[in-house]
Amino acid sequence: MAGKQGTKNVRNMILSLGVTVLVAGFIWLFIPHDETQAPVKRVDYRVELLTARRAAPYPVAAPEGLSQDWKATSVRYRGDNFNAWHLGFHDPDGQYVTVEQSTEKPSTFVDRVSRGARETERTTEIDGRTWQRYTGEQFDALVLTEKDATTVVTGTASFDGLTKMARALATAS
Repeated sequence: MAGKQGTKNVRNMILSLGVTVLVAGFIWLFIPHDETQAPVKRVDYRVELLTARRAAPYPVAAPEGLSQDWKATSVRYRGDNFNAWHLGFHDPDGQYVTVEQSTEKPSTFVDRVSRGARETERTTEIDGRTWQRYTGEQFDALVLTEKDATTVVTGTASFDGLTKMARALATAS
């Protein structure tokens, strides 16, 4: 009798497990779920830009005239960290582009914000200024080193995308 009872318990457990899997599968199929990435949230950076422009010892750059397809996603100014200005975007192709400025030692700053990109022999002329090209495994970059600060336009976008951002940069509205 004990043998039959043990077989019955195992059979009941298997049936219960099967019913549970069927119910879970039914719920998964018929309850809506979105497996895509959450949409990127746009941030308004105007207040931070005004604050940075008042506080920074260099002309703070931000883009003007880009289409609405460029979404600002992050912004910060850190006066206590080499007067660091950061403005991040997603471009129309969904790539990440960021504008970084700082009074930090240029080699250290560029290495950090470009995630280890290395200087190439190529340059890009924008509005009479020479931007140095950097390439890397994660990010590429355009770098402009001036006496007051270093400006880096970097990210996952192509050099065309990075150049478009660099061309749009203005230091005063």
